[in-house]
Amino acid sequence: MQYQRREQPGCGGCLLVLLLFILLTSGFSGLFNFLGFLLYSGIVAVLIFIGIFWGFSYWIKSKVSTYESSQTESHNRFVWLLVQILISIAKIDGTVTKEEISTIQRFFQQNLRYDQTRMYWVKDLIREAVDSTQSMESLLLEFRNTFAYEPRLILLELIYQVLYTKTQVPEAELKVARDIADYLQIKEYDKRTIEAKYKYGRQQQSSSGRGGSTDHYYAVLGLSPGADKDAIKKAYRKLSMKYHPDKVNHLGQEFRAVAEEKMKEINAAYDFLKKE
Repeated sequence: MQYQRREQPGCGGCLLVLLLFILLTSGFSGLFNFLGFLLYSGIVAVLIFIGIFWGFSYWIKSKVSTYESSQTESHNRFVWLLVQILISIAKIDGTVTKEEISTIQRFFQQNLRYDQTRMYWVKDLIREAVDSTQSMESLLLEFRNTFAYEPRLILLELIYQVLYTKTQVPEAELKVARDIADYLQIKEYDKRTIEAKYKYGRQQQSSSGRGGSTDHYYAVLGLSPGADKDAIKKAYRKLSMKYHPDKVNHLGQEFRAVAEEKMKEINAAYDFLKKE
């Protein structure tokens, strides 16, 4: 047995001294009355605590329900499927760790700027997804049958965003992301554009601490370094049509913002490369 430092007695020691004092001054009747008062007070305190906890839980559920009902069916289904797919990716090694759950939660909070109410909702969705036995294939089939091509691009973009929040992206998870792109019938050019952007962005950050290299700008447009001006212009026009925010407006403001951010990246890459 290891040595353990003795701590000073807490309230239990004080209570024992108090009980002995009451017994000596008031006898057993006084002691029983005091114990009855403590029991009654304890029950009341427990009931108050239960009431506060129930009221807080009810308030949260009410706010989440109000938020859900204020959103379109497309928005709610998109977020539900997004969470289910992200958790399915986390499950590929057989378990979902707390760090993986924290990564997904940080993504919604920081990248999509979810407030506290929406985070309560997402946490419920995550718990549901962790307990779900639905296969990745069935989730992707539903997504492909429900949403047009542009929302599928946004989904793939978000998947790569989550993966690249990790210090080291497991190759197995990258393979799953590529398989998802294939299943969603994402075109080869678009797959290469999305993955290359994050790949070159990570390389640039690790080498100089900031993004914005020439290769990174080419990657944003899905081009190989050294592409000519005609190819740059063609790629810019193609991506501008696919990521126009109006095409994902029905998904909700946060996903429109994702498309707008993507358009900013495309515009920045085009402006840079056309001057080269």
